[in-house]
Amino acid sequence: MPTLILVRHGRSTANTGGVLAGWTPGVALDERGTAQAAALPDRLRDIPLAALVTSPLQRCQETVAPLLAARPELPSHTDERIGECHYGDWSGRELAALHDEPLMTVVQRHPSAASFPGGESLRAMQARAVDAVREWNERIEREHGPEAVYLMCSHGDPIKAVVADALGLHLDHFQRIAVDPCSLTAIRYTRLRPYLLRLGDTGETASLAPPATPPGGGAGDPGEAVVGGGAGAP
Repeated sequence: MPTLILVRHGRSTANTGGVLAGWTPGVALDERGTAQAAALPDRLRDIPLAALVTSPLQRCQETVAPLLAARPELPSHTDERIGECHYGDWSGRELAALHDEPLMTVVQRHPSAASFPGGESLRAMQARAVDAVREWNERIEREHGPEAVYLMCSHGDPIKAVVADALGLHLDHFQRIAVDPCSLTAIRYTRLRPYLLRLGDTGETASLAPPATPPGGGAGDPGEAVVGGGAGAP
């Protein structure tokens, strides 16, 4: 079966603004995100991509635009199933203001039970994203052969959910996975099991350095994962 490269969109204005974007319209790449997107064609220059599938949201469309400009022959498709989680009434709100919401504890500790008011559950988000990957795997193999490589541009939570599925992890563990903006995650699917080849690869190491003050306040305490994926490295 094919190899899937998952690309999280480049850093967005919502990432740097500490806002839970969801499907809020008009969320674009910021200056760094635009530079990350511009570097994507060179990062992928040695990979013969069979197709590109992207979320319909603006920040994903902007991320893949330089790649499509460099490869005008690359078949491109849009699939709403790999769009961001529908956060409902939480969409557009500042993450700091959501910190004390009782639901946030569920999102962090028991995400398979979390359902956003006026939106969808994280369980439903994972199901649609995984269904999309499996259907595209079959289509890509049918049209391009079992050794084909294709790319999906999506968002932090759907990518983490797909990775959890590939690793056989329960959704309650998906907050342990981190994918920075414009990072590459690669999964090779086979008849018996998937293999995680890359996870959140940005090609840099600066983000691995310890912060001056550990997030979460405690020594060595990395704090909670950020719903929506967070901004990643500055």
